[in-house]
Amino acid sequence: MLTIVIGSLLSSTFLHWTIAPHLALHIPDGFLNLPIIAVTSIVSIGLIALALNRVQAQYQEKAVPLMGVCAAFVFAAQMINFPIPGGTSGHLLGGTLAGALLGPWAGSLVMTVVFIVQSLMFQDGGLTVLGANIFNMGLIGTFGGYYLYKAIRLAIGRDKLQGVVVGAAVASWMSVVVAAIITAIQLAVSGTVPLAVALTAMTSWHVVIGIGEALITVVALSSIWRTRPDLFYDPPRRTRASTSRPVSRY
Repeated sequence: MLTIVIGSLLSSTFLHWTIAPHLALHIPDGFLNLPIIAVTSIVSIGLIALALNRVQAQYQEKAVPLMGVCAAFVFAAQMINFPIPGGTSGHLLGGTLAGALLGPWAGSLVMTVVFIVQSLMFQDGGLTVLGANIFNMGLIGTFGGYYLYKAIRLAIGRDKLQGVVVGAAVASWMSVVVAAIITAIQLAVSGTVPLAVALTAMTSWHVVIGIGEALITVVALSSIWRTRPDLFYDPPRRTRASTSRPVSRY
């Protein structure tokens, strides 16, 4: 019934821009069909299990406190919404930030914990679609964001603040936009919203939201780079050589 109503009404341009702000990355229950829920849940569980094994095998115990601090920061930062024209708002996702500090494996675990707590305690995203929300915002944002950030940083200069700033800005913005596109495709395949409408609505808003994501990520990483560069997953070489407190395997 919901599919029929939405499909018939979205032909109106006015309604398109009215409903657009409500198409968010935190998908509620009832918006995805069973095959999409099953596939995203299986993929998410598989990647989380692999991440747990990699973290246990590769990371030192000193990485655990940093994971806790990073999870607390991302969770708190996601509670702060910044306004977007059109009556909606955006907030930090934090996947690229977590990846830059913890690496993709530990970062993905941090993001998973954040989204589970949000879903269970604050009803921010449905329980039946928790696997899809973790996949879209946590795993894609962390893995994709980290490796794009790493590639750009290496191209500009891994030991330069400029490389971190440019890499983090581009990667964090892209992680939001790509997550929005994937979410739109899932909604369309589930028959909730036509693909053209979902893609237009999701990307138009999240292109702007991604700018906020980039700004917050750059400010946070720049501050840490100036004060404690050794906390980065890939710290500058001069810091790696001088510090005796590595938090992860490089």
